[in-house]
Amino acid sequence: MAIAMDKQQQVEAVMAAAPVIPVVIVDEPAKAVALARALVAGGIPAIEVTLRTPRALECLAAIAAEVEGAIPGAGTVLTSAQVAAVETAGAKFMVSPGAAPKLLEAAAASPLPLLPGAATATEMMALMERGYRHLKFFPASVAGGAAYLKALASPLPQVKFCPTGGISAENAGDYLALPNVACVGGSWLAAEAAVAAGDWDAITKLAQEAAALRR
Repeated sequence: MAIAMDKQQQVEAVMAAAPVIPVVIVDEPAKAVALARALVAGGIPAIEVTLRTPRALECLAAIAAEVEGAIPGAGTVLTSAQVAAVETAGAKFMVSPGAAPKLLEAAAASPLPLLPGAATATEMMALMERGYRHLKFFPASVAGGAAYLKALASPLPQVKFCPTGGISAENAGDYLALPNVACVGGSWLAAEAAVAAGDWDAITKLAQEAAALRR
């Protein structure tokens, strides 16, 4: 089933919101709200809450309900049941590390746009056949890094990527300099020590530095 073109426009807007989409692992709704507010204050509105903790859906719902200016998304979406759950929780977009057939079917039936993961040219071409033009390149650092994406720019110029996995403040610029990279995904914006300590000023500072990265 091919995806609707308006969903590609929606995910394009998410990827254009800032140079970095923070990958957030959080299990306390109150802390998730404070973290999201700090990120938005620093100029990073699109936030990927990964479904890797027992209360991730609650955290996602809290951000969607309470954080003005946030664009809440769900990460590590793997199943059709999760597609339905994140839609109910108030997600505005979904991210997956791969692109299993049943997940793609559920995503095609959902109003939410999906940023599916791909690591090879064959996987990317298969997603292009379904209408996808915006993909997550994962795991970026071990799947060839910036050099691999640079090599793909000529044969697959239609595709824009959000590389994720091993991205840091130090190497994000290498990816963002590429013509086929729209943004990067990274967990460094939600630094574990700062989140644990509730040091939201530190998170906002990291967000400001990320928002200033060139694309």
